[in-house]
Amino acid sequence: MNNNLLKRLEDMQKRYNELENLLADPQVIADSGRYMSLMKEHGCLSKIVHKYAQLTKTYIRKQDAENLLSDGEFADMARMELDELEGHEKAIMDEIKELFIAEDKTANKNVIAEIRAGTGGEEAAIFAADLFRMYIKYAESQNWKTELFDYNETDLGGFKEVTFSIEGRNVYQKLRFESGTHRVQRVPQTEASGRVHTSTATVAILPEVEEVEIDINPADILIETFRASGPGGQKVNKTSSAVRITHISTGIVVKCLDEKSQHKNKAKAMRILRSRLHESIEEKNQLERDQVRRIQIGTGDRSEKIRTYNYSQNRVTDHRINFSVYNLEHVMLGYLDEIIAALANHYREDQLKQLITST
Repeated sequence: MNNNLLKRLEDMQKRYNELENLLADPQVIADSGRYMSLMKEHGCLSKIVHKYAQLTKTYIRKQDAENLLSDGEFADMARMELDELEGHEKAIMDEIKELFIAEDKTANKNVIAEIRAGTGGEEAAIFAADLFRMYIKYAESQNWKTELFDYNETDLGGFKEVTFSIEGRNVYQKLRFESGTHRVQRVPQTEASGRVHTSTATVAILPEVEEVEIDINPADILIETFRASGPGGQKVNKTSSAVRITHISTGIVVKCLDEKSQHKNKAKAMRILRSRLHESIEEKNQLERDQVRRIQIGTGDRSEKIRTYNYSQNRVTDHRINFSVYNLEHVMLGYLDEIIAALANHYREDQLKQLITST
């Protein structure tokens, strides 16, 4: 067995044993939030730890059989048992590899989605609004719940930026590869001469982080309230219900103005802040893991151009996997399953390839 894979399995076993002790601790049981979080982690680890136990037992039985090969009386029997055990070991290893691919603590998380207009002026803002509606319609088709957090609307109905949450089953697992720069090629509504323009919008899909998963020191945040306003300065609220939170040490700023209640806006803003801080920490950790190759499907960086929506050719192309569909109108209506399935399959094959070559 590959030493790196063995080390990962041993670490998972140690963490599983640690979780068993924590879940029996009365102080942990009394903290419902922490208890539920640890229970989820325990559930994620249980299958792979169980298979590791089977693999260990098989490995011990193989060693016993190999020791009998030099014994003339039992050599034939040992050889037959060894053949059977090797087949059993391979089957368990294949199952472990599949579980490694499936094992992802963020896969079942809800997400905070952020869409921002990029290059292209008003047309970029209109495209950002188109992407927003596309994801809302896709969420509806999946029976997911969406909630608007913050937006900056233009006079023509576009969005300079919009932030919203999506909640439901396997949300992050399906939308995780949507992060990056989306490019549109079409004749803008604002173009009188009929020329095709290229505009962009960036999408960020952040797994939503629970309070127990990240500790935010109240002394490290600055909370401000202000009055929300619409396009052209039109007042939306007469009271200072909008909330802006600045995380002092990182400089991350979030705001929420959708609710009329200052308390609700603050709660939403804290949800966004937790997710952005988590993203910042993960990016830093990724840079420090020099031995880990970034998957070919993409880094999730907003600057990375991932997809083009070409209206004149009725084509949507994902550049990371060189995959195109010729039903752009349907895609913009939220029919994303074909693209999302292609990305998921590529990711799975890439992960499996890495495990095979490392073992």
